[in-house]
Amino acid sequence: MRVLGLDYGSRRIGVAISDELGMTAQGVATLDRKNREADLAAIAELIERHDIERIVVGYPIRLDGNEGIQCEKVNRFIRRLEARLPLPVVRWDETLSTKEAEGLLRERGIRPEKRRALIDRVAASLILQGYLDALSRERKAEPTSV
Repeated sequence: MRVLGLDYGSRRIGVAISDELGMTAQGVATLDRKNREADLAAIAELIERHDIERIVVGYPIRLDGNEGIQCEKVNRFIRRLEARLPLPVVRWDETLSTKEAEGLLRERGIRPEKRRALIDRVAASLILQGYLDALSRERKAEPTSV
C-alpha cells in the first residue's frame, strides 16, 4: 500500500510517498501553491502516477495540545481533498516537523538557501514516516491467531 504524505502550508505543499510495502517515506516534491484547483490537480496527478491508496496530512496541533487557526486551514484543505479524491485522508500530528526537518538539513551541511527548497518535502517525509511507524507498531501489537 502506497501512502502520500503532505505538509500543507500557505505557500508550499511538501510531498512524500511511501514505498510499496508502506515501511519507508521519501520526500519527492515541493509544490508551489498556485490556486485551489491547480494544487488539487497536482496532488491528483501524483496519486494516479504512484498508485496511492491513502493520504496523510500533517496536522499542526499547538504545543499545548490544542488546535489553533492553522488547524482550521488544514481542515478546509482536507475537506477539499476528500471532495475531489476517493481516498481516505488521515490527519497526523506534525508538531515540530518543520523544525526537525530544518535541523536535519543543517546537520547535513545544506546551505540555508538550498534548505528552503527542501524543507517542506523533508517535513512531509517526517510526517509520513511517523504515521508509517505507528502503523507498524499497531500491527506488531495485534494478537496473532493460531
